[in-house]
Amino acid sequence: MGSGDGAQKQENTGTAAGKKDDVSEAEKQNSVDNPTEADTDEDAEQTVVDADETEDGDDFEEDGDGSEGIPLGNIFGIPVGQIDLGALMGQGHKRRKKKKKVKKELFKLSEIPAPHAIKAQLDEYVIGQEQAKKVIAVAVYNHYKRVFSKTSPDAGKYGTDIDIEKSNILMIGPTGSGKTYLVKTLAKLLDVPLAIADATSLTEAGYIGDDIESVLTKLLAAAGGDVQKAEMGIVFIDEIDKIAKKKSTNTRDVSGESVQQELLKLLEGADVEVPVGTGQKNAMTPMEMINTDNILFICGGAFPDLENIIKERLTNTTSIGFGSDPKDKYDKDPDILSKVTNQDLREFGMIPEFLGRLPVTVTLQGLTKEFLVRILKEPKNAILKQYKKLLAMDEVNLNFDDDALEWIAEQALKKDTGARALRAIIEEFMLDIMFEIPKDPEIGSVTITRAYLEKHGGPRIEMREYSTADKKAAALPGPTEACYKAE
Repeated sequence: MGSGDGAQKQENTGTAAGKKDDVSEAEKQNSVDNPTEADTDEDAEQTVVDADETEDGDDFEEDGDGSEGIPLGNIFGIPVGQIDLGALMGQGHKRRKKKKKVKKELFKLSEIPAPHAIKAQLDEYVIGQEQAKKVIAVAVYNHYKRVFSKTSPDAGKYGTDIDIEKSNILMIGPTGSGKTYLVKTLAKLLDVPLAIADATSLTEAGYIGDDIESVLTKLLAAAGGDVQKAEMGIVFIDEIDKIAKKKSTNTRDVSGESVQQELLKLLEGADVEVPVGTGQKNAMTPMEMINTDNILFICGGAFPDLENIIKERLTNTTSIGFGSDPKDKYDKDPDILSKVTNQDLREFGMIPEFLGRLPVTVTLQGLTKEFLVRILKEPKNAILKQYKKLLAMDEVNLNFDDDALEWIAEQALKKDTGARALRAIIEEFMLDIMFEIPKDPEIGSVTITRAYLEKHGGPRIEMREYSTADKKAAALPGPTEACYKAE
């Protein structure tokens, strides 16, 4: 009977425990169905917090799948209640949607420099190319007026029914004529971000090479990650002639006509998603949306053989007879590129749609010996001025004979790379000068002569002249020597 009583007691205990569980579950259900005042206050407080979180401008939208949380009961003895598996996987009911950014006005109409002011500043750095600087100054001025008309709240007083089209620029000129330098100087003077890309590295999406969007990644980096500033910048695509349509090929032209086609949306204006910090898209790379509508695109190239296409067209259109022009008339025309037409460029291999999005054409002349000599001396940051400054830090005056400057220009012409050859030539013969001069503190000035450059003479060196006071000061013992004598 004792054991029976024990069993009865245990059964009663179990029954009581079961009842307690039932009561506990009933209380839980009752608290859910009929929340207490405290619970209601807590829920209300949570609702206020949620409302505050949504007041920061972010919108929320339902996923629309209507999924409910899955009751899992107790996991490892821990009461969990209801758990949303989607939330655990980073895919909750509500998806945060970024609010549209409100653009701020970056500049006023009065702050846009007039064409004559732009050209005057370019004149300080770029020698020659007068017509090119004039055309670029007007195109840039009109471009940023267009940007103002699309972004400024004050633009409405000038009319809202007229949409100004983009004025992207196509620059045509021989290698070394100053295309890249002109664009760099322009961006620096305007204080806008600049991205420079090489068209030869661009390929159609999905092929080995840089995607078209990579040029915008560079622009965003140049703007310090500021999307709005990048959207007001300049993109210069060099070697654009290298993506001309191939004359005849049996394979897909992934680096020619296809690249021209993919550039169309950037040139005209589009929202483009670009990777930040790298040109490659992948799941781990943060992305930014950039609108290219207000970005100024400048495409440049040497366009070899374009001169022959122009000459052939001009020769074929010349009348036949005694009054006709000789066939070699255009062979000696130094400004033949200025006569280029879209017809010539289409024959070269540029597609009509691409040319249509580059309405402003700028041609640059090849540099003569006289131009190269001026480039050595006259610009604000001329290369000779840079070397003079370097030697001035050693308290040495550096000079160049006129004959020496002509020799440098002649060597640059032989290299057929224009102004970019000047620095390489000067670096070569200045090496010994920069190495030897600091050895002798008595040297006061050095003059570079043609004889020295032609390696049958040396530079003219003048020793430093000291005044009587300088000589007495030089004779005094130095601090270390005086210190030893005092001891």
